[in-house]
Amino acid sequence: MSDYISQLPHLNALLNTTSAVLLVFGYRFIRQRRIIAHRNCQVAAFATSIMFLTSYLTYHYYHGDTRFLGQGIVRPFYFAILISHVVLAIVIVPLVLITLYRAARGDFLRHRKIARWTLPLWLYVSVTGVIVYLMLYHIYPTP
Repeated sequence: MSDYISQLPHLNALLNTTSAVLLVFGYRFIRQRRIIAHRNCQVAAFATSIMFLTSYLTYHYYHGDTRFLGQGIVRPFYFAILISHVVLAIVIVPLVLITLYRAARGDFLRHRKIARWTLPLWLYVSVTGVIVYLMLYHIYPTP
């Protein structure tokens, strides 16, 4: 496997972390009624997530799955995080698209209603993505 491909999990973790930070700042900005700063953070979080998805799919196309080597009580904990992460990563895609679409159309009443669900789920997916990365590549790395 090329050195470039083997570095993608690290890039993916960085992109997930960046997305989570942008989401938190975007939330803070909207609470402060700083609309443009909020919009910029959310659009940047979306762009970062698109970059993540591209990198993630590229890595798994060339590398395949990475086995989790942890044993004992940590194993069901890891798989609970992984399964919830994967399921919500699928669910979050249409939620993000609808949320951004409503904002772009200026339908802020409906945007706000769905954003109340989108933000915590998107944040959960970003953070659990980093946790899965840490467990796979740093806490219980493959030899």
